Amino acid sequence: QVQLVESGGGLVQPGGSLRLSCAASGSSGFTLDYSFIGWFRQAPGKEREGVSCWSRDGTMYYADDVKGRFTTSKDNAKNTVYLQMNSLKPEDTAVYYCATDVYLLDGRCIGGTYLGQGTQVTVSS
Repeated sequence: QVQLVESGGGLVQPGGSLRLSCAASGSSGFTLDYSFIGWFRQAPGKEREGVSCWSRDGTMYYADDVKGRFTTSKDNAKNTVYLQMNSLKPEDTAVYYCATDVYLLDGRCIGGTYLGQGTQVTVSS
């Protein structure tokens, strides 16, 4: 069993930045290194879409519309994964979720054995 808690969302003006956190915890033996945590987002009226996830070669994949603006990182000591979001646009407005076991397949992020409750990001002037 794994618990994921996202935080860091909020209201930001276009061009601004936010850093989302995903604090992970689990049963004995849980480590971030083998959790393959990725990020999804879901805007009102739209399907959930992958933002970042792990590819087969061990690198992090980013969706085309966030590439160059979003970056993931992690702090193993804190069991926390971060999503740094820069140059935010109104179209980035969505609920952002972190999830475990998220992989790149056929150009899409799939998976998500465990999902957090989400954090709202609103980009508006």
